[in-house]
Amino acid sequence: MPTIRPSADLRNSYNEISELCHEYDEPVFITKNGKGDLAVMSIEAYEQLKSRLELYSLLGEGLEAVRQGKVRPASEVISDIRKELNL
Repeated sequence: MPTIRPSADLRNSYNEISELCHEYDEPVFITKNGKGDLAVMSIEAYEQLKSRLELYSLLGEGLEAVRQGKVRPASEVISDIRKELNL
């Protein structure tokens, strides 16, 4: 269940919000005048999210390459890499 806090808590309870973000690795949702306004998360959680999105993007590119037939057998690719590395 998401943690939702009013914007005043950023001023009055910053340390508590910071601890929540670090403890649960999930964003804390901040409301302003009763409506969603911000999502606050730890740097670690942000970096994980960013990395996951980058991975999904690369996987999407790979799937698109497969759909377009731009693929080669893995054995061929490994052979080419070995040739480049003189192995």
